[in-house]
Amino acid sequence: MCTLEKRGDIYILTLTGSDEHRLNPTLIDSIRSALRRVRAEPASPSSALVTTAEGRFFSNGFDLAWAQSSQPRRELMSAKLQLLVKELISLPMPTIASVTGHASAAGMILALSHDYVLMRKDRGFLYMSELDIGLVLPDWFMVLLKCKIGDARVRSEVVLTAAKLTAEMAAARGIVHSAHGGAEETVEAAIRLGQELVKRGWDGNVYGKNRMVVLKEVLEKIGTVPGEAKTMSKL
Repeated sequence: MCTLEKRGDIYILTLTGSDEHRLNPTLIDSIRSALRRVRAEPASPSSALVTTAEGRFFSNGFDLAWAQSSQPRRELMSAKLQLLVKELISLPMPTIASVTGHASAAGMILALSHDYVLMRKDRGFLYMSELDIGLVLPDWFMVLLKCKIGDARVRSEVVLTAAKLTAEMAAARGIVHSAHGGAEETVEAAIRLGQELVKRGWDGNVYGKNRMVVLKEVLEKIGTVPGEAKTMSKL
């Protein structure tokens, strides 16, 4: 499901396999387990996390095929993603998403839950697909998008036109931090960024607490909607 590697002070979390990395409880639990391992490691003066994925997809969103059979499944899936996002927001180190393939809907939310997003420009797009597939956007998704995409016109483009944004388009709109030539180049750029951040020597606990202040609205919204998956029902 995912692997965790450490190179010096850089943790590399990789979603493994050639599937779409759809976010169901099994995959989400695997990612959360890796994050718990990161937290449990002996503290370094400074560390950073890079999250990436094998294959054509970073993540193609929620596993709707798994969830469609029951409302409790939809609620469980959404609740687990909320817990994962909370854990990323509170992680005591900088986080970098190396988006080496398509990141759609909840997969785009997963990428944007990191501090930095780097994306390959020869393949893949960011895509909030809810409008195209007849789903209502969860409220907390929109709160995160507001925190991460400052331009209201860009948010409208993302949500209300279901635009498929390449890396260069996303970089021009300020959604991703940089665009790179291919998967390997994107991962290596993310690692270099992580190393640059580690050199700053920041206290990880202070970093994480400051991030929690910056994204306070997201944490508050997640904390008030444990059953938010209800909004993911078909129109």
